Amino acid sequence: MKQKEILLFGATGQIGRNLLRILCQNNYKITAVTRNIHRAGYILKTQANPGYLNLVELKSFQIEKIEDLVKNCSICINLIGILHERKKNQFKTIHTDFPDMLSKIASKYNIEKFIHLSSLAVENVKDSDYALSKAEGEKKIKNNFKKSIIIKPSIVYSVDDKFSTKFMTLISRLPVIPLYYNGNTKFRPIHVTDLVNIIFSILESNNQNLTLECIGPETLSFKDILKNLLLSIKKKRVLLPLPLPIASLTAKMLQILPNPLLTEDQLKLLKYDNIATGFHKTNYDLNLQAKKTFKTEIDKYSYNWRTGGQFNKINDIN
Repeated sequence: MKQKEILLFGATGQIGRNLLRILCQNNYKITAVTRNIHRAGYILKTQANPGYLNLVELKSFQIEKIEDLVKNCSICINLIGILHERKKNQFKTIHTDFPDMLSKIASKYNIEKFIHLSSLAVENVKDSDYALSKAEGEKKIKNNFKKSIIIKPSIVYSVDDKFSTKFMTLISRLPVIPLYYNGNTKFRPIHVTDLVNIIFSILESNNQNLTLECIGPETLSFKDILKNLLLSIKKKRVLLPLPLPIASLTAKMLQILPNPLLTEDQLKLLKYDNIATGFHKTNYDLNLQAKKTFKTEIDKYSYNWRTGGQFNKINDIN
């Protein structure tokens, strides 16, 4: 069987690195696009077997170079996304304009599959630039490339994430943890290995023209998540509901930081539940199970945030 060529955008993130490993293990040859080949090289080359990975540097969305890459691949996967804007209209550029361009090229060369990573429940959100840009990107893709596959996960977590690890850092340092919207927002967290296994199964299947919501096995509120993190790192903290005006002011100040914990746009997102919408099929509808539970998985790496760090593992063994 001819070895399939996969073009992968967003390979350096937690999802990209995990997906890269499973693709190489299953005889796929990958061309991974990165903005800095020297910085990304030492990370990505450890994830792939020799001869299975080719790195290409692309500092901007150069349509001619992207066309050359797409026309030589069988499958194009786009995992690129950002959680906050560093400059105006960056959400639109990355979540709408780039997928629009990429799906048009995929259609032009009639490649086998175009898989795009979006976000769960963004179609329900009306006042977040992040969600609006994601939803608009999905519409553009569906119009441009009828065989497209759109993956919409809830919160994706692992030891390499920017969610559980960020909050464990926060609650290990602060005596009081703010609860936005009383901590009632619901999520279906999915572990990164469950997600990449689902993506790989879809890639191997005959599915086309599919929008798939990817959810984990549990529904957890924001407050539940924080309580699980507290139990896991063995800390006691006050969870304090924060009035919206104060929360908005806090977000406005925090978003000035290079890697903000919270922005005004993210605060708007937290109003909306991040669970299955009923508009699309879920992984469970396709018999693609997500089995890893939140507390069990974070317990495997949370010792880094406990008193004593890695030496705290000795107490767990004893």
